[in-house]
Amino acid sequence: MSPQDEPKIYLLPNLMTAGNLFCGFAAMRSIIEAALVIQQGLSAVELYHQALLFILGACVFDLLDGRLARLGGKESPFGREFDSLADVVSFGIAPAMLVYQIVLRDFARAGWLIAFVYLLCGVLRLARFNCYAIAKSDKPTNEFIGFPIPAAAGVIASLTLFMLWMEEGSKEIGAWKFALAGLMLFLSFMMFSHVRYPSFKGLGWRTQRSLPRFLLIIVIILVGAMFYQWVPALLFVSFLIYGFVRPFISKAIRHEIEDEDEDEEAAESPEEKES
Repeated sequence: MSPQDEPKIYLLPNLMTAGNLFCGFAAMRSIIEAALVIQQGLSAVELYHQALLFILGACVFDLLDGRLARLGGKESPFGREFDSLADVVSFGIAPAMLVYQIVLRDFARAGWLIAFVYLLCGVLRLARFNCYAIAKSDKPTNEFIGFPIPAAAGVIASLTLFMLWMEEGSKEIGAWKFALAGLMLFLSFMMFSHVRYPSFKGLGWRTQRSLPRFLLIIVIILVGAMFYQWVPALLFVSFLIYGFVRPFISKAIRHEIEDEDEDEEAAESPEEKES
């Protein structure tokens, strides 16, 4: 392979992707340790908390790598593939194993099947996304077709974190943890659905906003940091629901919510970067 054929590797975006992968790996380590602790008859809640926070941290790194790549015009085939491989670990394997460990192991073989269906749909969704990015459709759009896998993992992790908070002091989540099995199947379907979600590509480091809106964003970040047990769940579930109500919202309000301009909307390719 000649030097000209070497893939271009841009430092900052791929460092964020490496951070995403590290969080996914760390979440898996916590999940495995939790399984060993449970075998000894001890509580694994603290390890579950660690795994959940690592998955949510991976969501942050996934958001940053795309923003940094677009900011510097450094998007590349290598970055896209590296990002997808990291996503398989952080948003596919880690959430599937986490939910299996917490609840699906009580379903015997059916539990393995549910976890695998989620993982399979997530990987296929990433493959479809990469095909869209390579094909560069003649009708570009700033939308994701189907629910993005980082958001799906965020829904699972944030809701599980909320359940653990509600059952604080117990050794495990209460009976309503079985809702996680249905949620995982529903998200598997949503990742391959035709429900459209905004990519928020118009919202970047150079986005200009009024002072009240800037203050609102700061307040949301601060409240999210203070009440991390339930605010992320509220945000991720709101995004999930937004895809269903979005077609009934006027274009003017949608552009304001999604920070997209009509000129920018016509300039983007479909599902360029899933972040």
